[in-house]
Parts: sequence; C-alpha cells; structure tokens
Amino acid sequence: MKITVITVCRNAVDTIRDCIESVSAQTHPEVEHWIIDGDSTDGTRQLLVAMQAEHGFHLLSEPDRGLYDAMNKGLARATGDVIGFLNADDWYATETVLAEVAAALTDPAPQACYGDLRYVDRWDSDRVVRDWIAGAYQPGAFFRGWMPPHPTFFARGTVYTRWGGFDTRYRFGADWELLFRLFEVAKIETVYVPRHWVTMRLGGETNRSLRNILANHRECLAAFRHHGYRAGWLFPIRKVAHRLRQFRWRQPENRDTNEAGVA
Repeated sequence: MKITVITVCRNAVDTIRDCIESVSAQTHPEVEHWIIDGDSTDGTRQLLVAMQAEHGFHLLSEPDRGLYDAMNKGLARATGDVIGFLNADDWYATETVLAEVAAALTDPAPQACYGDLRYVDRWDSDRVVRDWIAGAYQPGAFFRGWMPPHPTFFARGTVYTRWGGFDTRYRFGADWELLFRLFEVAKIETVYVPRHWVTMRLGGETNRSLRNILANHRECLAAFRHHGYRAGWLFPIRKVAHRLRQFRWRQPENRDTNEAGVA
C-alpha cells in the first residue's frame, strides 16, 4: 500500500524540518511525500532544496491562492493508494504511524481511517496543551460539533476521485466542509484508531484570532446549507464545548494509547 503525505507550507522555516524528518523516519516502506510551498520568502524554499536529496520528498514551490488551493495541488499530484495531510507545524508521534494506517486499511471495506492528535505549546513542545481524542464516529456527529482531526485523517485516493477535494470558497473551514461531505453526505465507511498519531503546535490560522474563529463558524453553517442541511443555533456552542473538553485542565482518561508517542 503506497501512502502519499501532502504538506503545504508558506514561510515555515522554523518548523518544517520536524515535519519532514517525521515522515522520512516512518517504517512503512512505500511513502510518497509531496511538499507544496507557496513561494516562501523566509528561507523555507532554500531549506527544502537543501533537504530534498536526503529525505527524498517531491517539491513544488510557486504562488498559490491560499492554503486549500495548495492542498488541491497536492491531491492532483498524489499517486498513493491512500492520502493524508501533515501540516508544516506538525509531526508524526511515532515512526509507525503510517504502518498503523496501512494496517487499519488492510480490509478493503473501510475507505478512510483517523486517529488522535495532541496540541503542544508553540515554543515548548514538551508542554501539552490539548488532547484531541476523536472517538468513533456516530451518524450526525458533525451537527453536534464533532469532527476528526484532519491531520490524522487518511482516505483512499478513490475517495477524492469520486467526492472531490477542498472547496476553496471556504477560507477557514474547507477541511471541515470536506470531512462533513465525506462522513455525513457521502457516508464513507471509516475506522477510528485510538492512537496518538500527530503532534501539532498551537497557532494555526483558524484559531489565531476571535475573528477567524467566528468566520470558521459561519463557514460551517454555510456548508450545512450548501449540502441541504440545517444546523440549529446551538451548533457553534456545541462546537466550542467539544473543543473545550480537550484542554489539559482535566486529567486525561485512562485509555489504551501511546502516551507522548510511546506505547
């Protein structure tokens, strides 16, 4: 099973090395890594060129029309049986993540799988801020504020061929709309693997300001309408409440997972 990992970036010179090295270290034998750089100006492109020979990734560096346009460029170039996305600020928690993805999709029935994600402080990666324990999907969960962590989501390439990629009309919520489309509209069969697969630094574009968070909520509501659904006025509250439960002011549940990336 060939797995394609797509990383999009712009001006990520301080963080993308961890991302690249975590992909390069995977034990799964068939990995294709595409890096789509949005014409960086901070030395990212020069760093990528310097690392390319050692780590063997494919590189496209050119201007784009934003994050999701870049992700679609990656989808257009992916040749893997299975495709996932890893942000420039993120890294895989262990060297066996992609092997676990392949194992989860050995059965031909599931069309996608996903796991758990851990947020850490942007400047101190040893300080855990939030544990995104996804849990198994239940029909209608998106209307209750649920979604799986997108960097842990892996789908067969045929899923994107049939259902399309990212809708670039959504500036902040195209990943949410895509997952809503696949889970609730297309009703693809998925597998939840209760393992910490991805570590993410805080500071993403959507959560950078209250304005961006509100814009994301508006886009989610617009996506409901676009697909012929209606979400009640409680949806944004449920979405926020779902996120608040993930922060580390509570004791983590006793669960069979790899703490800090170690089983």
